[in-house]
Amino acid sequence: MKIDPAVAKIFAENVRAEVIVRPAVSNLDPAIVQKIAGKVKVFQDMSSDCLSRTLALAERMPFVAGDVVFNEGDIGSAFHVLIAGEVVVEKKRGDTTVELARLSAGECFGEMALAGNHLRSATVRALHNSVTLRFDRERVDAYPESAHIIYRNIARVLSARLDTSSELLTEMTVRNSETRPADLR
Repeated sequence: MKIDPAVAKIFAENVRAEVIVRPAVSNLDPAIVQKIAGKVKVFQDMSSDCLSRTLALAERMPFVAGDVVFNEGDIGSAFHVLIAGEVVVEKKRGDTTVELARLSAGECFGEMALAGNHLRSATVRALHNSVTLRFDRERVDAYPESAHIIYRNIARVLSARLDTSSELLTEMTVRNSETRPADLR
């Protein structure tokens, strides 16, 4: 008897769903959960119950001003949601450190670690005392109810960043071509 691979896959997913233990509901204040729901883009379109369970997957990470959350070149396996404070995203070029962005509460960083097995492309450092919720890829992937929403929203966040980078690159290219001597054009 031949078994259809699609049927086997569905059966395996059903077994996996029965074996996976659903995370407990987060013990965060409901007002904070509502604020996170409204402000954090990676949780957009997630039900309150699903969000509470997803937040229970996270590890609370406090950082003192000046602490490095992760360094450029580190292996990434988690993303962070900043729930208090401010961080700076920096990239080294030789002896020069370039500030790429400043992030405040409600913003996420490190999400490329979920999209693939990437080395960290920048260093993130706390500018002030800060707190993040750290979401490991393994835990996110083990909770399919929210994983598909998180991945879809990460794709949206990365797409928006790519649009911004493309605009900046276009402006720089135009500016450079306008400042070149005529004989080099």
